[in-house]
Amino acid sequence: MTPPDTSPEASTRDTADWQSRADEAARSVTARFGQRLLFLPGTHLGAVLWPSNRLRNLFRPWHYWWQAHYVDCLVDAGRRELGNGTTPPARFNGPGNPSAGKLASRLVTGIRLRNAFSFVNSYYDDMAWLALATLRLQSLAEETRKPGRRRNARIHQTLTLQFDSASTDHLGGGTFWSKKRDFKNTPATAPVALYYARTGQQAKAQRLVDWLNTVLFDKAQGLYVDGARLNAAGEITVENTIYTYNQGPVLGALLELGGEANLARAATVIGAVDKRLTIPADAVVPGSPPDTRTSILRCDGTGDGGLFTGILCRYLALAARDTRLPEGARATAAELVTATAEALWAGRRTSGEPIFSVHAAQPAAATYPPGAAVELSTQLQAWMVLEAAASLQQKAAPN
Repeated sequence: MTPPDTSPEASTRDTADWQSRADEAARSVTARFGQRLLFLPGTHLGAVLWPSNRLRNLFRPWHYWWQAHYVDCLVDAGRRELGNGTTPPARFNGPGNPSAGKLASRLVTGIRLRNAFSFVNSYYDDMAWLALATLRLQSLAEETRKPGRRRNARIHQTLTLQFDSASTDHLGGGTFWSKKRDFKNTPATAPVALYYARTGQQAKAQRLVDWLNTVLFDKAQGLYVDGARLNAAGEITVENTIYTYNQGPVLGALLELGGEANLARAATVIGAVDKRLTIPADAVVPGSPPDTRTSILRCDGTGDGGLFTGILCRYLALAARDTRLPEGARATAAELVTATAEALWAGRRTSGEPIFSVHAAQPAAATYPPGAAVELSTQLQAWMVLEAAASLQQKAAPN
């Protein structure tokens, strides 16, 4: 595991105003990408690209799960607003604008309308991300003493039925990835397990985690591989690719379930992430001499990959605040989050609202030079990382 970092750069990260930085990321994303769906009042949606023509955006590929993570980011901002008093001046975008929670609710409305008046999608992992985000939105509504909409209950009822149908005994357990029902993988099984755990269905959640541990955990690397399917001979074949973001929801499920074995596995995953999914930070932390280099999480490019590191940071931040874990594992998780956040912040473009890089190890001027189209996924990722860093400065931050 990474030893505690006592360098001046680490001290700067500890004292940085991560809430203000997260607010800047929130304003940047909502201002650049946020728009009504077909100008309909009470709706909100994130454009896939910026700059973007509103009507043209409707003909671009539909990224349901990007929008689900947009909801999650708005809930993060809403939680910080709650901690700052929930008054209009506490809002991330100023008193003349809707609260983050209200904007998230409008976004959920936009998702339903854009998704053909339904929350059901062809991919179970997409639906799991939205289910997790709306659970958090419901909790935020309750804490702000604004009754959550009955719509949220309908979402969870509908999506739970989808998860139940996809979590079968085929291949020994796990959750199917898509309606094709030919592949079970970590991207679907892990967030569904976390959803079950957070909705009081611990037995279902533990069965899914047990399947992940048996079939998709690589003991040599300490990480979870992609998925498994049946080949033509009826044998289970494993897809051994390791993705950064898959480790995040597994970590979340392990923490939510608790217990000695799950917590021990969580600590193992954190150590493996630090060892195998990081790169040196010296290229992006100005003035960092060789003997004070820290590691940052690797990033996975554009498109769907533009979200991966942000998702992992969300759950590393939960681990860093979980006192049931060994102190070393918590310190490592916190350092990975704050170092990655510092790298993204240091590399941002600062003309107007910030634009963040595709890769934490490169400045935004290199990955998004002036005039380049900017993808929503990559900016949501930076926002998630900064929110994760901000959560570490709060006394207590719920899931």
